[in-house]
Amino acid sequence: MIHDDIKKEQQRVAAMMKYERHAYRDGHKIIAGLDEVGRGPLAGPVVAAAVILPQSFFLADINDSKQLSAVKRSRLSAEIKQKAVAWAVASVYPSRLDEVNILNATRQAMCHCVVHLSPQPDFLLIDALRLNDIEIEQLALVKGDSLSASIACASILAKVERDMAMEGFNQLYPGYGLDKHKGYATREHIEALWRLGPCQIHRRSFNPIKSWFSGGNDVQQPALFEQNEP
Repeated sequence: MIHDDIKKEQQRVAAMMKYERHAYRDGHKIIAGLDEVGRGPLAGPVVAAAVILPQSFFLADINDSKQLSAVKRSRLSAEIKQKAVAWAVASVYPSRLDEVNILNATRQAMCHCVVHLSPQPDFLLIDALRLNDIEIEQLALVKGDSLSASIACASILAKVERDMAMEGFNQLYPGYGLDKHKGYATREHIEALWRLGPCQIHRRSFNPIKSWFSGGNDVQQPALFEQNEP
């Protein structure tokens, strides 16, 4: 039974290397997967990661980071860093994010990751985005973190990095529960915002924070917000 489980897991991970294998067959030699975490929260950075895996890569349990427990993500992150040919993580914080908008901030974080990879990739697998400022052939995959092993590994690194950052910010800015909801618009977070007001790492371009700073009349009470999962 144990042998069968291992074989099934090997087959599952092999299936997640499909797009990498296609790129190798097309003549590419160094393939990087990219993903981001933190486009939706009201506070904290957007974090991107890039990972280059060896062609013979196998690591049990890799998946979209949202499907994994925090404990498993932490373990896998350490193992990915050991097994990867190269990896990079980059963050864009609210002061910059508010200037350029969240989509451009995400692309900037991804581009920063690519630039700092060594060796440099000649093909990129990206979760749902294209990087127009990078002159490397690339493929955008919708829900790529569940389809590509490279993207899944990038999503895990980005999620672990961002969660650690938010836990650190919880020490600097107590009272918001940042270590629990990681900056997402949960009821607890909205109620804390209502009580304490925004802090330095809140995104002033996101509502309801934007309305508070602009003096708008459409500031919603906490009860009107639906809870989002971190």
